[in-house]
Amino acid sequence: MKLYSWNVNGIRAVISKGAFQSFIAEHQPDILCLQETKAKQGQAEIDLPDYEEFWNSADKPGYSGTAIFSKVKPLTVINGFADAIAEKYDLAGDTYGDPTREGRVISAEFDNFWVVTVYTPNAKGDNSRLSLRHEKWDPAFLEHLKELEKHKPVVFCGDLNVAHQEIDLANPKPNVGKHGFTVEERQGFQNFLEAGFVDTFRSAFPDTTAAYTWWTHWANARTRNVGWRIDYWLASQAIAADIRNPKIHSEVMGSDHCPVSIEIGV
Repeated sequence: MKLYSWNVNGIRAVISKGAFQSFIAEHQPDILCLQETKAKQGQAEIDLPDYEEFWNSADKPGYSGTAIFSKVKPLTVINGFADAIAEKYDLAGDTYGDPTREGRVISAEFDNFWVVTVYTPNAKGDNSRLSLRHEKWDPAFLEHLKELEKHKPVVFCGDLNVAHQEIDLANPKPNVGKHGFTVEERQGFQNFLEAGFVDTFRSAFPDTTAAYTWWTHWANARTRNVGWRIDYWLASQAIAADIRNPKIHSEVMGSDHCPVSIEIGV
């Protein structure tokens, strides 16, 4: 099975450019996880008869949102967190809004594993949402994953809005402490690894440099490949050995992010 993840930065925009259609035609993912859809189901002109569609859209129009398109019908689909987890971590929101109402997580159960996609809240340029992310969102999301993992192995993907190590961004030194590369955000990612999840790309390519998934629109950054690796596939230890061919598809245009993929042999 070929599993892809892509922050499309607006599904309607990427469709209008023709980029979504050409991507599907060329890559034919079995499961496609999208982030930042910025739309509700039915608002985008999508004609994919081979796929089941599952959407978790933000209450706020044109904002955030995730979706899973799958050729295999899932056994179960869950939007968001269990109420107990949201209440435990007091995820009712901050001055920006309630992150549990922003369509940020979908979990789909298949025969041998769970697939989870996430669009992690951005800490913001002034780090004003960092405390919500570090103290509440990241631990809540990790607990959600561990609850699912009690039943089946988990593979999870998405825009985690953090570069984990210096190798994961082109200019680490001037970005230390800035959103996406703070100690807190990097520790949040490290906590996934310490909980037993495997960064599939970095596990396969521990020393590969200039492997990025997001580029700013400024200063011709994508052409110069001055980017960040903030889009990931992570996997439970129990299924990591069955994962092959992790890839970053930097040639796929249409968004400021590119797709990332894995193949699962179970």
